[in-house]
Amino acid sequence: MEQTQSILFSPYALGSIQLKNRVVMAPMTRARAIGNIPNELMVKHYSDRAEAGLIITEGVSPSPNGLGYARIPGLYSEAQIAGWKAVTEGVHAKGGKIFVQLMHTGRQGHSLNLPEGGKVVSASAIAAAGQMWTDAEGMKELPVPEAVADIPALIAEFVHSAKSAIAAGFDGVEIHAANGYLPMQFLNIAANQRTDNYGGSFENRNRFVLELAEAMAAAIGKDKVGIRLSPFNPFNDMKADEHEAEQYKALVEGLKKVGLTYIHFLTFAMPAELVDELHQIFGGTFILNGGYTKDRAEADLTAGRAELISFGSSFIGNPDLVSRLASGAALAAPDQATFYTPGEVGYNDYPALVNA
Repeated sequence: MEQTQSILFSPYALGSIQLKNRVVMAPMTRARAIGNIPNELMVKHYSDRAEAGLIITEGVSPSPNGLGYARIPGLYSEAQIAGWKAVTEGVHAKGGKIFVQLMHTGRQGHSLNLPEGGKVVSASAIAAAGQMWTDAEGMKELPVPEAVADIPALIAEFVHSAKSAIAAGFDGVEIHAANGYLPMQFLNIAANQRTDNYGGSFENRNRFVLELAEAMAAAIGKDKVGIRLSPFNPFNDMKADEHEAEQYKALVEGLKKVGLTYIHFLTFAMPAELVDELHQIFGGTFILNGGYTKDRAEADLTAGRAELISFGSSFIGNPDLVSRLASGAALAAPDQATFYTPGEVGYNDYPALVNA
């Protein structure tokens, strides 16, 4: 009996970049960047996972104001560029491809986590519910942010970071416009109560993300810019309204006109029919994420619902995840207690099968 050819492990051309398989390592905050600078622990972590067709890094701040979590890395200074260059060289030496995810925490941060002179900003001066860990004083209530007054200056920070990413050797950049971080704070009514051209109607709330995408595409090339979105996702105190589906259809239509290389969707809260409709609207590469197994990934790729599938926490405990998926080997379970702790434990001490 003839065996069905696997799509998951087949090559894929992402714009001008050739991926060796369709397995994507999803971005995951890991909080190992002491002083907000990439280090040797991170070089090993990412290069050990270069089996993936594409690696997308943890969220990386484009500016001091976006470093709202403890020990997350930035990408705007010479020291940070040098640190990331070691990471990209390590991944490329093993035949991998790597995009950096630019994540500005916005109101989902605390001033105690920011460098001197940094400030917590958002679309509007509305605090998110909840608390934030700070290494200095433990858990703290999330503060009321300062509403961004100078939108062009904010976009310029992202553009500078995108150019810094290319200088550091990244194959491209992913805009993190999901999970309640700054770009989604502009998209969502829970954080955006502006009365200017960036607030009010969903067309206005889409404006910042579209202008940001266009500016970054112009700066480094549209084939090097992707974006992550998560409609209907309540994470970080976001709230969907009755126009959510219509808003994201318009947003995806706008991103298609910009010509971004991919859209990366978190599907947990999305209606399946909306995923398919947005894919049809975009007409380009879709990466889907949402608790995928090998079989479900194969099914969605075969059905044409996506071109690439991203895997998150399974990559934490399995540096050789691609080999394990391909062989049917058991997956190691990651230790959630060490997801965000500093140091090697729970980060680089999970063995590959050949070393187990």
